[in-house]
Amino acid sequence: MPPRPLPDPPPATWVVGISGGVAAGKSSAAKALAGPDGRVIAADRIAHEVLASDAVVAQLRATFGEAVLDADGRPSRPALAELVFSDPDKRRTLEGWIHPGVRARITDLLESARGDAVPIVVLDVPLLFENDPQHHLVDRCHALVFVDTPAAVRDARAVADRGWQAGEVARREALQVPLDEKRAASHFTLHNAGDPAALQREAARIRAALGLESLP
Repeated sequence: MPPRPLPDPPPATWVVGISGGVAAGKSSAAKALAGPDGRVIAADRIAHEVLASDAVVAQLRATFGEAVLDADGRPSRPALAELVFSDPDKRRTLEGWIHPGVRARITDLLESARGDAVPIVVLDVPLLFENDPQHHLVDRCHALVFVDTPAAVRDARAVADRGWQAGEVARREALQVPLDEKRAASHFTLHNAGDPAALQREAARIRAALGLESLP
């Protein structure tokens, strides 16, 4: 389904959602799009904060035991990943503790950005489309950007930066909304093959289309 038209007149604060394949460099693209005058709302960082909160740690200990905590009594992400990725019920339980706090924090940060007259806020939210029935963030975006990165680049990046086995990117993406559908649902495609200067040029092109800067 194609995206709805861009708002006219443009909003005082653009809210831009990022999507793309696994290891596409979405976080780097989000920073480039936000530029020096914008803000990035990174859902992963917020989720880490919520996961480490005293309330969630207490729930982890009571439900899953000390095995999911590290030596300091804080959540062990590797242990939790091993536990929940093999058990959908446990994954849903964990998400039920974390996601409401993440959604509330994103709403607060969006309102703060609007109050501060920030010209652009970029939502760096993994599985933006996949989890939209729960968080409804797609409808809150004025523009959607698909980060297009060659499969070979993404696979090599995941192996080098995340320690994944070759082919893991494709395996995970098979469980997500197809890339072609994400691209078709987006207003802009940002090409990101790994060249930082080219990434900045692509971001500048999209910012100019939104009326946020002029191209040379």
